[in-house]
Amino acid sequence: MRFLNLIPNKVNRTVAIVGRPNVGKSTFFNRMIGQRKAIIDDISGVTRDRIYGEVDWNGVHFDLIDTGGYVSHTDDVFEKAIKEQVKIAIDEAQVILFLVDVTTGITDLDDSVADLLRKSKKEVLVVVNKVDNISRSHEAMEFYSLGFAEIFPVSSLSGSGTGEILDAVVERLPKDEDEFIKNNEEIENIHWKEDLTVDDEDEDAETTINTVPKIAIIGQPNVGKSSMVNALMGEQRNIVTDVAGTTRDSIHSHFNKFGKEFVLVDTAGIRKKTKVHENLEFYSVIRAIRAVEESDIVMIMIDAKFGLEAQDMALFKLVQRRKKGILLVVNKWDLIEKETNTLRDYEAALRTKLAPHNDIPILFTSVLEKQRIYNILELISEIHTNMNKRISTRVLNDVMLKIIEKSPPPPYRASSIKIKYITQLHSKNPTFAFFCNHPKYLPENYKSFLKNKLREQFDFKGVSINMIFKEK
Repeated sequence: MRFLNLIPNKVNRTVAIVGRPNVGKSTFFNRMIGQRKAIIDDISGVTRDRIYGEVDWNGVHFDLIDTGGYVSHTDDVFEKAIKEQVKIAIDEAQVILFLVDVTTGITDLDDSVADLLRKSKKEVLVVVNKVDNISRSHEAMEFYSLGFAEIFPVSSLSGSGTGEILDAVVERLPKDEDEFIKNNEEIENIHWKEDLTVDDEDEDAETTINTVPKIAIIGQPNVGKSSMVNALMGEQRNIVTDVAGTTRDSIHSHFNKFGKEFVLVDTAGIRKKTKVHENLEFYSVIRAIRAVEESDIVMIMIDAKFGLEAQDMALFKLVQRRKKGILLVVNKWDLIEKETNTLRDYEAALRTKLAPHNDIPILFTSVLEKQRIYNILELISEIHTNMNKRISTRVLNDVMLKIIEKSPPPPYRASSIKIKYITQLHSKNPTFAFFCNHPKYLPENYKSFLKNKLREQFDFKGVSINMIFKEK
């Protein structure tokens, strides 16, 4: 069977705002938030002062980081910490927005920041803030002397110029899978009887792609992430203490035992933003979220004593949006007083909170007692298999079209909506294309019905499914 190989893997994109103190970085950041509701969500625990957000501009997604004011030579402990923050942000980002102030002109500190950015060899856009009249527009030309190719006059207070900045940022960022699906005309022109052919030899086969999966382990501080890695690896790979926040960076461990091979990524604990104080922890959290984006499967660990808290749900939604495989591990189960149905009732309560995502695998473990920790290996393997599962076009249509015939979509203006053909596209996550006569008028609840039936019939436990509806 030949699958369409049209869709590239997702890419990671980060943009950082840097500059000296008092040039209006926070105001500029807040203005960016206000543009067309650009920031989808402020991820709890990422910053101490709303410094990290996910941006959507004209259908293109990227992460935006604000930083403290950069001071090159200082004995102030706080300013030294901010300096380190800025350097880490520059390392993390693909595009840098260098913010300066037109009312003060170029200062020695601006020159210091410019020197730092030139050494980074990153894409730099100079944003000249507080340009709110014609006279200041002319004065902004002075900043070309900093040596960067482009400058963008803006006024953070009024919002003028911010659209141009966002357009320029988007132009410099690569496309990802979702935007490719949305924009690529090749999918529109598929001739489903000719282009989507089925080979007789393997039309009934489900195939998998064998790659070494990367598993990110995330959760709140002190839930046992590092202890879990050490227990699985059989060695003291990571520092483990009773002090929350021991892990500062994402630590990669290559696992190859019992016929299973993957990369385990232990990350810093992600806590509520009001509890994030140290700048080192601040950027550890950013790197933890980056680890999620780069992973194939995410293992969310929670503490059995506290259950699934609001912050855990925020992490779950983050992983869902990134379309990663998910495994929920309830650790420290040995500390729970148990009765006959304790585990059953606990799991039922978790699934109620996770609804409608009812097929997320849940495992109860105790790292201390080595209880069920090796079951994680089987679940990771199963989720990875499901992520790479390929359903033959013939089987897909035989099964799904019968279900659709039995429960057809509601009509549109007295005209029947007919789904004529279904095929699976070749992508990192299971992606199915449905060809029908009125795709725009399929209601969301019917799309959810189709997604649930795909899960029910073909077992996509722990995996995000994408669906595309095209006119035919």
